[in-house]
Amino acid sequence: MLFAAALPMAAFADGAATYKTKCTPCHGADGSGQTPVGKNLKVRDLRSPEVQKLSDAEITKVLTDGKGKMPASKLPADAIKAVVGFIRGLK
Repeated sequence: MLFAAALPMAAFADGAATYKTKCTPCHGADGSGQTPVGKNLKVRDLRSPEVQKLSDAEITKVLTDGKGKMPASKLPADAIKAVVGFIRGLK
């Protein structure tokens, strides 16, 4: 039972680590998009209701396929799922 409780935290930590290396340059550590690159590209605030109302499948599609100036991710499915979980925690 203790293991099951630890698993989500491990996935969150993995998502945080991946987000930090892959997403922070544009979206910022807090998801606001208020980085020099993020401001230049006019990226979405990941904390916003507009983003948070998207389904996990919709966010996964954006991460997988890219959208606008955001390139497609080459991350494995489990890493993308972890990043989606981390994005959910930004609100």
